[in-house]
Amino acid sequence: MYKTFRFRMYPNQDQIILINKTFGCSRFIYNYFLDKCKKNGYTSCFDMIKELPSLSLEYEWLKEVDSCSLRCSLFNLEDAFKNFFSKRSNYPIFKNKFSRQSYRTNCITGEYKGKKYSNVLVDLINKKIKLPKLGLVDIRGYRNLEVINGKIMNVCVVKETTGKYYCNVLYDMIETTQEKVNPKWMVGIDLGVKDLVVTSNGEKFSNPKEIKRFEKRIKRLQRKLARQIKGSSNYNKTKIKLSKLYSKLKNSRKHNIINIVNKLLEENDIIVSENLDVKRMTHKSNLAKNILDASFSKICNMLEYKSKIKGKYYYKIDPYFPSSKICCHCGEKTEKTKNLGVREWECSKCHSINDRDINASINIMFEGLKVHFEK
Repeated sequence: MYKTFRFRMYPNQDQIILINKTFGCSRFIYNYFLDKCKKNGYTSCFDMIKELPSLSLEYEWLKEVDSCSLRCSLFNLEDAFKNFFSKRSNYPIFKNKFSRQSYRTNCITGEYKGKKYSNVLVDLINKKIKLPKLGLVDIRGYRNLEVINGKIMNVCVVKETTGKYYCNVLYDMIETTQEKVNPKWMVGIDLGVKDLVVTSNGEKFSNPKEIKRFEKRIKRLQRKLARQIKGSSNYNKTKIKLSKLYSKLKNSRKHNIINIVNKLLEENDIIVSENLDVKRMTHKSNLAKNILDASFSKICNMLEYKSKIKGKYYYKIDPYFPSSKICCHCGEKTEKTKNLGVREWECSKCHSINDRDINASINIMFEGLKVHFEK
């Protein structure tokens, strides 16, 4: 299993200059060959790499940066074309220097006279990372880890629009996944806007609606930015303030989701949810903003990969399964719940009073139990 560890970087002034140069050179190579492909047609990545030595003679400043990062930018271009040919994305576009900047470099290892060498090393005890051309850079993150049991594959150095530097280290993990547990506890979860997660045990995790906390400030800064002259000093300052607000919104939302997912996985061995079609749900909906803010897909993806690591079971049931319409006590189907305003309803057959969300989560749990025994 591949796993990425994200660290905050604190480079010194000389390292910042070299990192920014590497961003520029990687962007130049990407745009240069994209322009060439537009004019002369697409050529393979390895044919482009053969042209790099002659290009570095013409543009000598390309020699100042890590050569592996230039090759990786061509691999990124190749991936962009593959996605276009497979109709997964639009035609590749040119990179600009005003958005999020990044470059990738591969980890190269070797051995000489019985001693092993690597151009990328992570030291969690001294909080340092060794990178090509940059040397040792201070990092922060993963305070409770002293060593990561895995092989480093590559590193992506990122400069966010907030001005902060990060490095994403991709590991090929050793002994990441545990053996599948013998399931004892099971839970079904219903995802919603009013309550973010409702479990079949009756527990409700409230939706903090993070967007409402930041919406006024974001709107105010966006209006201010629209009035300022593009590229001016004040424009850039406002842009950084706006980026920091978006970053706070994203981190706050992520923190809440991680807490919910960890609690569900600690207490249960089998977790079942609906396979929600978020794109369809947000189409022509007055709840579109709230649905996107809830990040249903993020919750499901996190449950999926964390359950694999912990050796637990996670199932998604059919999105068209009528979990809200069926009474969990007798199986009677009703049309009352078509109205989203109905939070409680009485079953016409067994006369039980059902909470809309808890009833749905119980039905999801039993449907997931069928899937578990089938597999």
